[in-house]
Amino acid sequence: MPFSAIHATTIIGLRKDGRAAIGGDGQVTLGTTVMKQHSNKIRKLYKDSVLVGFAGSAADAFSLLDRFEEQLEKHSGQLVRSAVELAKLWRTDKYLRQLEALLAVLDKEHALIISGTGDVIEPDDGIVAVGSGGTYALAAARMLIKHTGLSALDIVKESLETAADICIYSNKNIHIEEL
Repeated sequence: MPFSAIHATTIIGLRKDGRAAIGGDGQVTLGTTVMKQHSNKIRKLYKDSVLVGFAGSAADAFSLLDRFEEQLEKHSGQLVRSAVELAKLWRTDKYLRQLEALLAVLDKEHALIISGTGDVIEPDDGIVAVGSGGTYALAAARMLIKHTGLSALDIVKESLETAADICIYSNKNIHIEEL
């Protein structure tokens, strides 16, 4: 599933100055209709040490979140190993490989994007973004990191607000979690 296939949200996460933050907008869209304004697409997992955000089909994302949480438990919260194991399952399992979602996951050491094609990507700059508004939020976050002294949480907030101003599949009902 190519990243451009997801048209339904904005998720951005990043690490900065020993902190990690992830946020997402609250809009749920079905086709061209806004179905819900205040959805929460982010979670804290594994003893509140891992942050996760999802884009794509909500039911599919919840199935993947459950499987990811199982991997975190199995591997004692090791983010990279858990992500790789989920990606292997996702790609090879007959049921899972039909799921259409992307996960952005991070802790204080790593930031990853996990896809159903078996990709586990760790961006060089520690910023993960998924969803239709993800590229707008990513661009905003990169500039804010480069040109301001804002905290990780504040950069996530400002980036989501910028994306919501541009992407019709995103809104400003933002949820943010931080480590």
